[in-house]
Amino acid sequence: MDYKTAIRHIQKGSFAPVYVCYGNEFYLIQELIDKLVEKLIDPDQRTFAVSKYDLSETPVEVVIEEAETLPFMVERKVVIASNAFFLTGAKEGGKVEHKLDKLTAYLSSPADFSVLVFTVPADKLDERKKIVKSLKEADALVPCSVLSSDELTQWVQAEAEKAGFRMAPGVSEQLISYSGTGLQTLQKEIEKCALYVGQGGTLTSADLEQLVTRTTEQNIFLLIEHIVQLKLDQAFTMLNELLRRKEEPIKIVALIARQFRIMFQVKDLSQQGYSQQQMAAQLGLHPYAVKIAAGQANRFEMKRLAGILRQLGELDYQMKSGKIDKVLGLEMFLLKLIA
Repeated sequence: MDYKTAIRHIQKGSFAPVYVCYGNEFYLIQELIDKLVEKLIDPDQRTFAVSKYDLSETPVEVVIEEAETLPFMVERKVVIASNAFFLTGAKEGGKVEHKLDKLTAYLSSPADFSVLVFTVPADKLDERKKIVKSLKEADALVPCSVLSSDELTQWVQAEAEKAGFRMAPGVSEQLISYSGTGLQTLQKEIEKCALYVGQGGTLTSADLEQLVTRTTEQNIFLLIEHIVQLKLDQAFTMLNELLRRKEEPIKIVALIARQFRIMFQVKDLSQQGYSQQQMAAQLGLHPYAVKIAAGQANRFEMKRLAGILRQLGELDYQMKSGKIDKVLGLEMFLLKLIA
């Protein structure tokens, strides 16, 4: 089942006997577990009714035995087993041997008083394995992958609404640009914004400027955005801000080069017919980062991007060899780029 369907069923009080939550978006995995526990177990009973195991240290048959054991002092219980790497194609160290036939047998007749949750911090499971096929047939697989760029924007807006405020047009995208794509970080920033604007309030771009502290990477992103839009004054203002914060010019050049390299790669893959989701998987980037890079790359020809990367490589060499003043070299690069 997909993640949204699983959450919707849980909220309605319909629970599967077994869930396998896999993917690299840990926030979504934890959210599903939290909602399960919230719906199934009273707060004062969770000490007795929630069990946790690490499958890198504990055999799966111990987890199955726990799921089959009648709960103590409660009607239902949740058994959480993390690091189920035996469901992936990754090589296991051999520290723990798992008797997977016990899990297969359990799937055919799961305990009605237990909900068993496996978590796997991996984007893919090995569907060639018999146990994975059995779990798939039981509709137990719940992918918790990173959200697409549109889904991420919608998620931010929905979380703001849950927190009791709304965002002015464009502010959700601005928040992502400033805070990054990690859901946990974004959630913390949304909570901070909710306290600032209050119930029923509207978060504006100016509010966000005061509330969110940008990382060096986000400031470099804004610097490049100003460059792409040929906003010379804003570009130099951002550069001076970075230098005022004692950011090393060589590091700034490296981060600028990284973003232009992504732009080059995205433009190249786009011309080959790749979708943004495919590009994200190919480059190991978040889909939102690919969307932004694609928009930036549209303002440059491939030949121009290749030339900029050569300039950055030469500037890096000159800085490291002492052939040019670092700050002067950065300023000259910006002037040439925008000219």
